[in-house]
Amino acid sequence: MTAPQTPIPAPGTSRPATARAPRFSARTTRWLANTLTYLMLLAGAGLMVGPFVFSVMTALKTPRQFSTTVPLSLPEPLTTANFTTLFTDTYDFVVPIAVTAQVVLVLVAGQMTASVLAAYAFATLRFPGRDVIFWAYVATLMIPAVVVIIPLYSMMAQAGLRNTFAGLVVPFLLGSPYAVFLLRENFRSTPRELLDAATIDGAGVLRRLWYVMLPMNRPILATLLLITVVTQWNNFMWPSIIAPAPEWNVITVATASLQTQYSGNWTLVMAATTIALLPLVVLFLVFQKQITRSIGIGLR
Repeated sequence: MTAPQTPIPAPGTSRPATARAPRFSARTTRWLANTLTYLMLLAGAGLMVGPFVFSVMTALKTPRQFSTTVPLSLPEPLTTANFTTLFTDTYDFVVPIAVTAQVVLVLVAGQMTASVLAAYAFATLRFPGRDVIFWAYVATLMIPAVVVIIPLYSMMAQAGLRNTFAGLVVPFLLGSPYAVFLLRENFRSTPRELLDAATIDGAGVLRRLWYVMLPMNRPILATLLLITVVTQWNNFMWPSIIAPAPEWNVITVATASLQTQYSGNWTLVMAATTIALLPLVVLFLVFQKQITRSIGIGLR
């Protein structure tokens, strides 16, 4: 038995072309894609974290060092004088922190309570004009905040609430359209069978809300809590208009007042900014698991 012979091409004809090997293997392509992805993520992280790092570095410099060195240079030597100066009698930064904390606590409690009740009613209860009222309320999100500032200020001033704690919190105490919309959409995704089972067991409207709806929507509640805290903690325009008196300055207004017409006081401003950031960072670290879970639920 003889081995098969390879046919010899006839004179004047060319050999059949052989398939070329791919320039990059699948493993190399995957490695390049992962590398590019991580480089983009690192660049994005740098853009996000960079301003905070700059704030901390500037807060740890003396005014002379800040004005004579490159802004991104490391503080040498480190100093905490800017932080201690903020808490002296000259600036008394304890008052803005206390006022801001009280405003945030009252507004978070009021907005979360009102938003949960309103969203639960719009999601589960049946009454005439429910959808019309809901969409009319949500439509107010399209109205710019600056449009209602002057009428709102006139109302608060005529009511005698200028430079008062009530003037800071009353206009925003009873929920927000964004919070109601977000909660209503999540409440509607709760299985109706669970609510019906609770009704059969004798649970009323509020008991179904407390024992069924809220426990099943904890991640989105935690996310909304964080959004509300950050929004109210960073609020600047309304407090600067309704309560310009120093005894009612919130932390954002007090930080802006550190700058004068002739001096930027950048080291003090960055120290105040760092102090204002710390509670928000701690709050995010506490609720990061719930926030991650709410993002995962929203992507399903």
